[in-house]
This record gives sequence, structure tokens and C-alpha cells, in this order.
Amino acid sequence: MEVAWVLCVAIAILTWGFLWVWDSAERRKSREQAGLLAAESRALLVIAHPDDEAMFFAPTVIGLARQKHRVSLLCFSAGNYYNQGEIRKKELLQSCGVLGIPSSHVMIIDNRDFPDDPGVQWDTERVARILLQYIAVNGINLVVTFDAGGVSGHSNHIALYTTVRALHSEEKFPKGCSVLTLQSVNVLRKYLSFLDLPWSLLSTQDILFVLTSEEVAQAKRAMCCHHSQLLWFRRLYILFSRYMRINSLHFL
Repeated sequence: MEVAWVLCVAIAILTWGFLWVWDSAERRKSREQAGLLAAESRALLVIAHPDDEAMFFAPTVIGLARQKHRVSLLCFSAGNYYNQGEIRKKELLQSCGVLGIPSSHVMIIDNRDFPDDPGVQWDTERVARILLQYIAVNGINLVVTFDAGGVSGHSNHIALYTTVRALHSEEKFPKGCSVLTLQSVNVLRKYLSFLDLPWSLLSTQDILFVLTSEEVAQAKRAMCCHHSQLLWFRRLYILFSRYMRINSLHFL
């Protein structure tokens, strides 16, 4: 019993120490990275479905808000795969409120051109037209979206990256508009939770957002707004996914 008690105490101390280093490192990293982004940029998070913003991008949204950037959100579907579109739109607005994105800065595209369906390839030219129009009207100078892996490999996620990549390579974004893509990692790293931090710190990226313990609780509250999606495996995702805590991003 004494050995078990000593082990528990040692694990608790190590965990506390790791989290303290994590919080300190993130505060220092935030100050260093602030110079890589335009001061108080007008950032646009481009997602495919309601819950992407919390499930994958919460560290980015919270990190940008921490650095005083204004964040807007453009969602290209209502998430109507199971005929829950109206419910999911409301959940998205609630989640954005928790993350600090006002409803006036949230736009949801709800039409047949962009169905929530991994078996349907979205027309990237249509995506591009809507995206460029939103950027022009709102003076966006930073676009954030998925990378080629789409984190989960979902074709709708990848369609957004394909569009943004093409617009960037063809120089169709306004002058001074930067693009950040969220790094997809392998399955093992994806579910290491905060234990992925050493790999994240050692890996190559342009921007790294790591949430403090208080901010992790905020991200979890945002994800829990998506009541219709909280099946047992997503509850496990909230507990173990590094994307609820860490985001590594690359500039195009």
C-alpha cells in the first residue's frame, strides 16, 4: 500500500510539474509568435461542419483571441448528414459564443452545393467564389483552415484546403492576406492528449498554439455545446485528443 501511495504522489507531482511547464511555455511562446502575425489581424476560420471549430480548431481560436486578433468564422455546411442541420446551426453559434466569436461574425452556408457528406466532392470553384467574396467584404487578412490531410481525412475538409491552396498559388487572395493550415498528425499522436506536447515542440511548424489548463476547460465547454454530436466516442475524443489542447499550423 505504501508503494502504491508513493507512486500516486509521484505521478501527481510529475503531472503538476508538466502542466506548469506547459502553461509557462505557452505564455512565452505566445509572446514570441505574436510577431509572426499581423497585429490585431482580421482572421477567418474556414470550416466544413458545425463542431469543426471546437473539435479541431479551439486552440487556434482561443490563441488568436488571446493575442487580440479578431476572429470570424465561415462554415460551408449546416452538418445535415443526419437531418440535424437546424439543431447543429444553433449549436455552432453557442460554441462560437464560448470561444469568443460573436454571432455577427459567423456565417453558415446552407445549400445543396455543399452537402455534409464524405462521399461528395465539393466544387472548389464555388467554394472559392464564396470565400473570396467574404474576404473582400470583411477585409480579412488571415485565413485559417485544414491542411491536405483534413485532420480526419474527411473529403469536405480536404476540399477547403484544395480551394485555399489553389487560390494562394494563383495569387487570388488580396495582397497581405496570409493563409495558415492546421497540421494533421498520425493516429497515435492525435490521441496522446497533452503528452503530445514534446513532439509538438520539436516538430516543424510556423505557429504553435498550446492551451493553458483554464483554456482547455473553455475548449471543452465549446465542444459540449454540440449536444447532438456527443456520442460516447466523441466524449473520449474530448478527453484524449491533442486537438482539444494543441494546434500546429503552417503558412502556405
